[in-house]
Amino acid sequence: MQNEQQLARVLGQRDVIALAFGAMIGFGWVPLVGIWLTEAGSAGAIIAFLIGGTIVVFVGLVYSELVSAMPKAGGEHNYVWRAMGPASAFGASWAIALGYISVSAFEAVALPTTLGFVLPEGYKVGLLWTVAGYDVYTTWVLIGALGAAAVTTLNCIGVKPTAIFQLIAVLALLGIAALFVFGMFTGGSMETFTPLFSGAGITGLLTVVLMTPFLFVGFDVIPQSAEEINLPFRQIGILLIVSVILALTFYIIVIVGVASGLERSALADTELASAAGMQALFGGRELFSNILIIGGIAGIFTSWNGFLIGGSRILYAMAESGMLPRFLARIHPRYRTPANAIMLVGGLSIIAPFFGREALVWLVNAGGLGIVVAYLMVSISFLVLRRSEPGMERPFRAGRGPTIGIIAAILSAGITSQYMPGMPSGLGVTEWVIVGAWIVVGFFFALKMDVPEYDPAL
Repeated sequence: MQNEQQLARVLGQRDVIALAFGAMIGFGWVPLVGIWLTEAGSAGAIIAFLIGGTIVVFVGLVYSELVSAMPKAGGEHNYVWRAMGPASAFGASWAIALGYISVSAFEAVALPTTLGFVLPEGYKVGLLWTVAGYDVYTTWVLIGALGAAAVTTLNCIGVKPTAIFQLIAVLALLGIAALFVFGMFTGGSMETFTPLFSGAGITGLLTVVLMTPFLFVGFDVIPQSAEEINLPFRQIGILLIVSVILALTFYIIVIVGVASGLERSALADTELASAAGMQALFGGRELFSNILIIGGIAGIFTSWNGFLIGGSRILYAMAESGMLPRFLARIHPRYRTPANAIMLVGGLSIIAPFFGREALVWLVNAGGLGIVVAYLMVSISFLVLRRSEPGMERPFRAGRGPTIGIIAAILSAGITSQYMPGMPSGLGVTEWVIVGAWIVVGFFFALKMDVPEYDPAL
């Protein structure tokens, strides 16, 4: 069943790169760079990101070929359907929907948390309750909820205005990268850059490697919004890889900048090593620490935009194909956006701050499993389609043979295994309860889905 009103195909090259790059960068680098340097050392952290970036590039190459062959909204939904049928497509789509929605919700928590570093002390007023040991205040909730409402409204009124906002926020992130580069040469020191490797050796390096794939999550906003991209199909695949390389470059600049500005012994004494490193590069002036935090806030909005787009488009694709209630497939007659799907994801973001910070961490961790499971299923679909449909038109090809797909599948399976019980990054009991509940809800919709007329190859 196809909508009479189609999504607006208005995104250009800069829009596509800004959406994917911004979704990948987000806010995680602001608090985590200190952990990277502590665990792996300066050179170790760089090597870890090069390894992790290579893993993501292999998965990205698989996506690049498939999005050029099937440039439809929903990305994974279409690839897995064509390769393995509707049941597998539902599983992959429902898995990645959990990831997108959970991250979108968490951004509504990250915003007031981050603003707390620059707002006057005592801005938290009106204690509501405590969730998992975290006090939830009225003013804190209002900041997150109003931010969610603003981002949701922006997305509803058109993907092009959203992309313009994304580009402005990405320019702020690029400004942070430029400040780091300038600071390295004017205030950096090779003395603080050592030790090159931590005492944990290869164990510490691998710890950081395992973090990296999740810091690159967001490149798949390109496949999700493919129906709205006004570019040659082959170019869409190329831009996906370009965005991953740009994100890798940004992360390495941050690592080098902080390592060359901040004494390693100071990492344990600061909550935001990135801000402390920026401040140290510019003679200890607090202004530059605040500038970095503002850049981190820009990252929150770029990631928020990307995951709201991704989450709404996967729900739209599932509804359009009869897997979810049809109202989620409605296209706004004026703005040509999947407004109902956007409002559902945005609405969940608006209520997220009421649950506090710790509860949302559980949800994001559970959502991470859904994302890597979807990556694994897409990699397998790539291999299936190479064998079952060798003549399918592929404007962008990820190599002549199946090698890249095999590597992507092995790497995705390896990452998925790290979530299992007993592994260093294994999910806890609460997170498995969330995953289980999501599966039960999905099973309910799967039993009711009606897909006889839908053909993802069209």
